Amino acid sequence: MYHPTVARLTYRALLGRRRALMLCALPALLLLVALAVRVLVGADDAVTAELLGGFALATMVPLIGVIAGTGAIGPEIDDGSVVYLLAKPLKRPTIILTKLVVAIGVTVTFSAVPTLVAGYLLNGNSQQLAVAYAVGAAVASVAYSALFLLLGTISRHAVVIGLVYALIWETLFGSVMPGARALSVQQWALSVAERIGPESLISSEVSLPVGLLLLVAVTAAGTGWAGRKLRTLTLAGED
Repeated sequence: MYHPTVARLTYRALLGRRRALMLCALPALLLLVALAVRVLVGADDAVTAELLGGFALATMVPLIGVIAGTGAIGPEIDDGSVVYLLAKPLKRPTIILTKLVVAIGVTVTFSAVPTLVAGYLLNGNSQQLAVAYAVGAAVASVAYSALFLLLGTISRHAVVIGLVYALIWETLFGSVMPGARALSVQQWALSVAERIGPESLISSEVSLPVGLLLLVAVTAAGTGWAGRKLRTLTLAGED
């Protein structure tokens, strides 16, 4: 179900000069801020949790997910080049799953890994905060990749919609409104981080079983819907 040629083309599209700069910007900012905080404030667990939760998990991860998820297939649909890919003797689920794997790999690399490094810079992984938020970022990366990959298949305005979701729902409403928090990928990922780190510094609106169930459900539903949409595009092209 994984096709190396499709993966190579997708990596090339995602890691082109312009997208690579966008992908590197937020992790670089996180690491610079983490270094500055460590120098100016010292090792502080509360500050570490605030920065990793408020910036890394709540803002950086969904934004990188938007770039990687929509960029894995959206541009090919927009410029029509997806027709050449669909003309190949490839199963549509293989195309979607390959692109999802690539999007997840890119999102984890540019979000979970910098989160781990930033956590070590901030407090040396005291109370397992660096590992907790890195694992949270990794599981969120999977759901975001599937969600935004789906968005890239169903809308020509996927990036705009994704940014609205990431910046308004996840970052704003998901941080202040109780109902919105329970329907947020961020909160589902926090339920995983909470199990690893201290409950006094990491808290989620949902329990771990519910968080895991919703993460799996969103990932599966997004992947399945994207596959069905790709089959519809194929039929339209053939007609």
